[in-house]
Amino acid sequence: MSKPTDQDVDISVAAMLRFGITLSALVVLIGGALYLRNPFVPIPNYHHFNSAGPSLSTIAGIFHGVVQLQPRSIIQFGLVLLIATPVARVVFCVVGFARQRSLLYVGISLFVLLILTYSLSNGAH
Repeated sequence: MSKPTDQDVDISVAAMLRFGITLSALVVLIGGALYLRNPFVPIPNYHHFNSAGPSLSTIAGIFHGVVQLQPRSIIQFGLVLLIATPVARVVFCVVGFARQRSLLYVGISLFVLLILTYSLSNGAH
C-alpha cells in the first residue's frame, strides 16, 4: 500500500469535516422541529437565569435524553457533534501523517490533540 499524498489527506479531512457539520446540522434541525412541534410547553421565564441542569450539561445526561427522544437533548447532542468535528479532524490528521511517516507532523498533531482534550475536559468544571 502506497503512502497517501498531502492532497489525499486534505481530501479525506475535508470530506470528514463536511460530513460532521452536515450530520450535526441535521441532528439540531430534527431536535428543533421536535421542540417546536410540542405546543404545550410552558412559556419560559427569562427574568431569572436557570441553568440547564445535569440532564443537558453532561454527556451521559444528553445520551439519556436522546434515547428518550427529548428535543432539548437532541439539540444538545447536535452541538456536541459539532464540537467533536474539529477534534475528529485532528485525529484524522494524526492518522494521515502517520501513514505518510511524517513524525514531526504526527508529534505536532498529537500535541494539538492533547491540548484540545485537556481544554474540553477541564472547560466543563
